[in-house]
Amino acid sequence: MTILTLVRHGETDWNAGGRIQGSTDIPLNATGRAQAGEVAETLAAQYAGREVVVVSSDLSRAAETADVIAAALGTSVSRRLPGLRERSYGDAEGMDALTFADAYGPWHAADVPGAETWPVVRERALAAIAEAVTAAPDDVDVIAVAHGALIREVILFATDGELPRPGERLPNCSATTFRLDGEAWEMLAYAGVAS
Repeated sequence: MTILTLVRHGETDWNAGGRIQGSTDIPLNATGRAQAGEVAETLAAQYAGREVVVVSSDLSRAAETADVIAAALGTSVSRRLPGLRERSYGDAEGMDALTFADAYGPWHAADVPGAETWPVVRERALAAIAEAVTAAPDDVDVIAVAHGALIREVILFATDGELPRPGERLPNCSATTFRLDGEAWEMLAYAGVAS
């Protein structure tokens, strides 16, 4: 059995401006660094006395968030996994949300040229998580720092589509926790909020 906590990276200037980042490598801003420090303190208290492995996406906003968390836990990031990267949004990367809606329609039904499909995002996310969990020693928990749309797909998988509810979002530096037992996923804490 493994406890897995998925953490969304801290805020970037593109988050603050409502722009779609996708696989574009945008760094944390000052607010994002402060958020990373806050979630690091929370996780350090939550995981006190337990052995934890920290992994992250290889994009800088997730990598920096993970570094702050790992330092608070007295460890370092063990792996940067490209499989934990945010969904590639193709032609929509860099667009603001209103332009996106005008061009492509509703977020989850949008057909964007060059964008990664949702099933592919889910498949690579689950493969990266399985890789991180398998690489961790037995009975060692895993904290994985990744991205909103990718974490959303994992939550949809783990809850058989019940969460996130329509209109819910995952705030920057939010943490969602699961218990993994073989192929079984049980959600222990959910970070979605109404948008």
